[in-house]
Amino acid sequence: MSPTTLERSRVDTDPRKRRRLVALGALIVATLAIFLVRVLLGDFTFTITDAVRIVLGEQIDVSGANYVLMESKLPRAVAALVGGALFGAAGAAMQSLVRNPLASPDVLGISLGSSTAAVFCVTLLGWSGWPILFVAVLGGFAVSGVILALAKGQTARMILVGIAMAAGLQSVIQWILLKSNAFQAQDAMVWLAGSVSDVTWPEIARLAGIGLPMLVVLAVLAHRLRVLELGRPLAVGLGVPDGATRAFVFVTVVLGIAVATSVCGPVAFVALLAGPIARRLMGRTSIVAAALVGASITIAGDYVGAYLIPGGGKLPVGVITGLAGAPVLAWLLVASQRGRSKGTP
Repeated sequence: MSPTTLERSRVDTDPRKRRRLVALGALIVATLAIFLVRVLLGDFTFTITDAVRIVLGEQIDVSGANYVLMESKLPRAVAALVGGALFGAAGAAMQSLVRNPLASPDVLGISLGSSTAAVFCVTLLGWSGWPILFVAVLGGFAVSGVILALAKGQTARMILVGIAMAAGLQSVIQWILLKSNAFQAQDAMVWLAGSVSDVTWPEIARLAGIGLPMLVVLAVLAHRLRVLELGRPLAVGLGVPDGATRAFVFVTVVLGIAVATSVCGPVAFVALLAGPIARRLMGRTSIVAAALVGASITIAGDYVGAYLIPGGGKLPVGVITGLAGAPVLAWLLVASQRGRSKGTP
């Protein structure tokens, strides 16, 4: 390649790099702003100074302020941040791996596999704590194994099998709820809608302790995922081990989804939408951007459900993301079609 060609290549790629850096910086700022809004505003407001003092262990004069921040607002915001980031990153990784925007863990039934196992053990067996995390992981892997066995490597078949599995698991969950008492069923239904309203610090510790390493692994593998999108022959030619990379990413995605689901429930549409939104902003698959988008959606949904519903009702975050997800997905599809008709990437 001649020097002139190299210079042109650098000129062509620099604007794209700047655009990606600007988009990523904007996502970081937006996520931080939404997080602060969730923690500081609402029915009990805090200044940043007072919030920092409370987090550092100081008691302030306002009655109940320490309890509200440390036992309600902050844990919900942190759980939504980490859980939403896991949903977003795992969804984007799965979509990139399968090379289909519909191949998110919630559409494929992986999230419902974790949910079904967790609900069964909580409502019928009375389990809590770490065992719930383990059964959620087992449920996710069990559903994944069935999907892979029946799909036989065909992407379209994998999605159809996943949809069928999700429908069947919904029926199983309904059977579990019918077998449980009214109080257990009510708590389970709130959790199944996707909720961070009752999270505790030990649950957040489990979520962060296992989930954050999963995010790091997926971010490190993002380059290999982009190479795999080019097809197996080219990926192998570029030195990316196709089978080993796919297996490792798949296991990481299932673990991340199971961990997030065990704490936050199956929050609707976050895993499905975070990847396409991040791709439109960044111009390519970006696990970090998808994690930030997922975190922003989840935190914002929890704030809207807690404070902005007319009539004073409080809705779980999954209800809000579910209601918002359908029109956003339709907009993404229309925008994508317009971009193709104009010949833009």
